[in-house]
This record gives sequence, C-alpha cells and structure tokens, in this order.
Amino acid sequence: ERARREATAGRRTVLFLDEIHRFNRAQQDALLPHVEVGTLTLIGATTENPSFEVNGALLSRCRVFTLRALGEADLRTLVLRALEDAERGLGSQGVRLSPEGLEALVTVADGDARRALGLLEAALALHRGGAGELLSPETVQQAAGHRVLLHDRDREEHYNVVSALIKSLRASDPDAALYYLARLLEAGDDPLFVARRLVIFAAEDVGNAEPAALGLATSAFLALERIGLPEGRIPLAQAVTFLACAPKSNASYLGIERATKAVAEHGALP
Repeated sequence: ERARREATAGRRTVLFLDEIHRFNRAQQDALLPHVEVGTLTLIGATTENPSFEVNGALLSRCRVFTLRALGEADLRTLVLRALEDAERGLGSQGVRLSPEGLEALVTVADGDARRALGLLEAALALHRGGAGELLSPETVQQAAGHRVLLHDRDREEHYNVVSALIKSLRASDPDAALYYLARLLEAGDDPLFVARRLVIFAAEDVGNAEPAALGLATSAFLALERIGLPEGRIPLAQAVTFLACAPKSNASYLGIERATKAVAEHGALP
C-alpha cells in the first residue's frame, strides 16, 4: 500500500528480501501481482539455487545475477584495509599481519569476506603481543579452529561435489576422485550414499571392461555398512582408486537402454 501511494507521487519503491528462499510458494506468489504491474521493484538475495527455490512465475519476471566468491587478491585488500582503518576497522590496535599470517587468513576465509573479517577479529583477540607486533599464522589458525566447508547434505553443493567425484572417476583421475571423496566425508555427507554411487558407477561406467569392479564396489559398501566411519573411509578410498584406474565400458548400460526402448516400441515380439 505504501508503494502504491509512493507511485502516485512519482516515486518508485524497491523491496529487498534477504534469504528469499525462506518464503514458501504461497508467500512468493503474493509478490507476483505487485511485481507484474510495477508497484515495486523486487530484489531477492539467496544462498540457494534460485531455479530450485524461487517460483518459476516469479523467476521468469526477474534477472538472475550470480555473486561469486571473492578472489584471494580481493580478500588481501579487504583485510589490510581493516587493519589500517582506525575509525571503521581495527587500525587503532596497531597490530600488523605477517605475510604468512595474511596468506593463512585468506586461505581459511575461502572467498568469504565476512569470514575473513571475523577471523581477523578473533585472531586479534587471541593475539598476546603488543602494538606494532606481527600477527602470526599460528594465531590465525588457532582463531580459525576446524575449517568449515561450504556444503549441504541434500541440495546443490551436495550434488556438485558428487558430480565432480563421478566425473573424476570417468576421467580416470584417482587423485581428483580421492579429493572429492574426502570433501564429501569431511563435510559430513552420508557415506552410504557415496558407496551406492560407487556401486552404480562400477556397473554403468566400468562394466565388463573390468568385471571385478562391481564386486569390489559392493564389498566396499558392505564393509562401510558394517564398520562405519572413520575406518570405513579406507574401503571407500580403495574402491575409488580402483574404479578411477580401471578401464571403462558403458556397453551394458547402453545395451539395456536400447533393449528397454525396443520393448516399449515393439511390445512382446514372438
């Protein structure tokens, strides 16, 4: 109503909704008529994939901008400005970052400016030296504690990392495949989900080019099911390296796809 009144006076209204994915479908639908007639300009921010979380009708009337993680050079500039600015930053404390400490902070921040500034504040709180002294990488690491990975168990980042694991296996790159396996396990993903994907991969992508693959992948799944983590990561790693290095053939997969299509097209032939 306020936006309508402002419009009659020739003034436009911008509605900024942070975390728009928290609005359910009905709540998002309520915005649609006001966006359509131009009563307000909607800007929605979300950490999720808008294709999954925003109504299609609303999404079709919007432009989508992807905000990428900051580069390391940007983070270095940001942190150094915060250390130098006495009014809005931490410059009044007179502490400097060693080059190694700066690199450690930038690495742990992982492209996130808010995380970088939070780590800097925490590291300064732990700093036991006086003004003019250097902030060490050990203090930064102490402030960071255990590095938190960007991940979710059932949304986009989960499937991105799983997809990277499968693509690494298909590319016969055991190092990359082990890296993405570790990413999934360290982020707390369901290890049995990963094991099931390895069993599928063994049949679909390795197939009869290496018949032992399916047996090994199945054994890794059963071993994980029986012993759990952390030891269960070892048979998973064994299966991943074997599958990555094995010759590949998807003939069985393509064959059953064509056979199924033939059944659908021709029915029960004599």
